Amino acid sequence: MQRLPAEISSQVLRPACDVFLNHRGIDTKRTVVRLLYHHLKKLRVKPFLDCINMKPGDKLFDHINKSILECKVGVAVFSPHYCESYFCLHELALLIESKKKLIPIFYDVKPSQLKVKDDGSLSAKELWRFSLALEEAKYTVGITYNSSNGDWSELVQSASDVIIKCLRGHKMRSIRGNSNTTMSKPP
Repeated sequence: MQRLPAEISSQVLRPACDVFLNHRGIDTKRTVVRLLYHHLKKLRVKPFLDCINMKPGDKLFDHINKSILECKVGVAVFSPHYCESYFCLHELALLIESKKKLIPIFYDVKPSQLKVKDDGSLSAKELWRFSLALEEAKYTVGITYNSSNGDWSELVQSASDVIIKCLRGHKMRSIRGNSNTTMSKPP
């Protein structure tokens, strides 16, 4: 089991979350997403899961949008009812628009099945935004899972390994980026 190094996980000034878990609650919240959340916590990663991180009185969009904008990695768990949710599509679009590293998990769906369900409630701008985000996600290499013959523990471990690798890469890019901006030219 990989763990985040202490120097990464023990930073004092950390964002609200390292990893944003984007999912359709009725399909995956009580199963694989909650298992992934708790596994990441054991690895000293700060995941965001709405039902755990949000408290009564929190402004829904404010809290979720802030967490997405501050996270380093987004995990989108695509499932059979995912595209029916305005919130799922909004979160995905914001992850894509803010250029977050996205790790797709295709849970009982194929990428080709992901389409915005237009029931007439979406504006033209939202429809375009959500469709664009889904297209981007469909062509991102992800993890495929079939619940009829899959093992949740293997899925959680595989996803965690990919997340840790992405966080390490993000940390190294941040260190290199900061060292380049703080260096001064000799007189």
